[in-house]
Amino acid sequence: MARYDDLGAGYARERRADPRVASYVTAALGTARTVVNVGAGTGNYEPRDRQVVAVEPSTVMIEQRPPSAAPVVRAAAEALPLSTQSCDAAMTVLSIHHWSDLELGFAEMRRVAPCQVVLTFDPSRTPEFWLLKDYLPGWVELDASMPAIADVEKLLRNVRSVEEVPIPADCTDGFAGAFWNRPERYLDPAVQRANSLMARTPAPILDQAMARLRDDVATGIWDERHGHLRKLRQIDLGYRLIVGGS
Repeated sequence: MARYDDLGAGYARERRADPRVASYVTAALGTARTVVNVGAGTGNYEPRDRQVVAVEPSTVMIEQRPPSAAPVVRAAAEALPLSTQSCDAAMTVLSIHHWSDLELGFAEMRRVAPCQVVLTFDPSRTPEFWLLKDYLPGWVELDASMPAIADVEKLLRNVRSVEEVPIPADCTDGFAGAFWNRPERYLDPAVQRANSLMARTPAPILDQAMARLRDDVATGIWDERHGHLRKLRQIDLGYRLIVGGS
């Protein structure tokens, strides 16, 4: 339930909502006035112009929420402390891969709100990402066990849309794919600690991978392989916004 009690230190400094990604979430919420943010973390992507209640299991993450963030309840996605159909919409942003029971979590979102907004990623795209393919290949196999987007649709039910969310070249949120054209950023220990993919990698494996990346950046090998990415303004890395409900 509280994996981020171990991984969440320094999260608020490195993980700041990117306004372009946020615009997709806000648009998907439509006219909803009351929103529950499931797996809310430090409050990224919570709309400021609506009545929001945040649900977050990690004390470490809750303690990093700014004073301006929505009120928060310490609880898990699988047992939302809200009455049935008490909100207009339930949202969750890049959190479902930390849930212990996807089916139950989605059932809870459906129970408390008629509209569900889920930002997640397509694990079938993982093998294409250079960070994992070239430096952390063990994560390709691990992410393959994640539910496919089609499986998420089945669990969520009554899906209205699945939308591609491109990641901008200067993304301000330090999630796993954020620095796709800025390899130097992955070398920062603060970035590594705030990124669950890297924070969950055993230290010896991560250290070896980052040593290779550091050498490849310094010698120009990374740019020989992937330098074309530095010229792009945005890219599709498989992040998807799924909207369900009536």
